[in-house]
Amino acid sequence: MKLMVKTVQDKINTVIEKNTFYFFNKHFEETYEGNINSIKESLLFLKNEIDTKGLNKDIFYKLLSEKPNGLKSLLALTGFSNESLKRLITLIRVVDDDQLNNLSLNKKWNKSKKSGELAEWSDAIIEKMILSNEYFRQGIINIFFEGATIPFLIDTIPLFELKKLSISKLKFDLPSMIDTLVRYKEKGSYSGQTENNPETVISDLLQEMNVAFEKGDLSELIKRESTTKRTMDFIIPDKRNPIILIECSFLVTTSSGQGDKSKTEISVKKLIERYYPKATFIGFVDGIGWYVRKQDLSRMVKAYDDVFTFHSDELLRFKNLLKTKYIK
Repeated sequence: MKLMVKTVQDKINTVIEKNTFYFFNKHFEETYEGNINSIKESLLFLKNEIDTKGLNKDIFYKLLSEKPNGLKSLLALTGFSNESLKRLITLIRVVDDDQLNNLSLNKKWNKSKKSGELAEWSDAIIEKMILSNEYFRQGIINIFFEGATIPFLIDTIPLFELKKLSISKLKFDLPSMIDTLVRYKEKGSYSGQTENNPETVISDLLQEMNVAFEKGDLSELIKRESTTKRTMDFIIPDKRNPIILIECSFLVTTSSGQGDKSKTEISVKKLIERYYPKATFIGFVDGIGWYVRKQDLSRMVKAYDDVFTFHSDELLRFKNLLKTKYIK
C-alpha cells in the first residue's frame, strides 16, 4: 500500500498536535523506581544504625558487603558520582604514594603493573571487587572516612570533589546534607565555568608575560585546506605570522576517541609543516585519561615539537621556551 503524500505543514501538525512532550516507558519507570526505593531503604537503615551505634567503619563495611545497593547508597550519601569514583580508583592504582597506599590498602588488592598499559575499571569490575575483596572494600571505606586528610589527594583532587570526602556527610549531618544537595545542583555549572578550563592557565600566563596571541583557524589553512582546517587553541602572535602554535588536551576520562584525537593531531602537524615550516607546534597534554592510555599517548605526542603538562615545573619550562622563541 502506497503512503499518502503529506505536505510539510501536515507533518508539522502531526508533531505539534500528537506530541507526547516527554517519553517514558511505564514498565521501565516502575522497575527503576524499585531501584530508587532500595537505595533509599539502605540509607534509612544506615542512618538508624549510626543513630543507635554511633559512626564507625564496621557499619559501612556491612553496608557494602551485605546490601545490593550498598555502594550506590554510599555515593548518594556523599554526593560522590560514579564517574568520580572510577577516576579515584584509577588514581590509587597508578600513583605510588605511601600514605595513600596505606589508607587504601593498595598493596593487598591492586595487581596493576604501573609501567604498562592500564585500563580503567568498569562498574561491573568495581562492584565485583567490592563484594569479593575485603581489602578493596575496606580501602574504599577508609578513603571516604579519611581521604580528605591525605596530602596527595588534597593537592590532586579539586576542592569541589574533595569536600565530598567528609566524615560529617557519613554522619547524616544536616549542613553536610545541604552541602551535598547544593554541590549536586551546581555540578554542571561548576564544570562549565571558563575559569575551570585548563586553557585559562595558559591564557593567564601569556597575558602575564605580555605575549600576544589569537585563537581560531590559521589563514593559509582556511585558503588552501578548507575541508581539513583546524581551530588552534593558541596562535602566537597572530594567525598571519604564527611563531608558536598550541593545542590543549586535558583528559580526566578514558575513551576510544583518544586514538582518533591523536590521528587528527598528526594530520594537523603535517599541514603545519607544509604551510608554516618555521612555526613550533606545542601540545599541552595532561590528565589521568592520558596517563592510563600509554599507546594513545605515544601516538599523540608524535604530533608535537614539544609537549608540556600543567605541572608547575612544566609551566616554568614553557615560560623559558617563550623567552627563547618569542620574547627577544
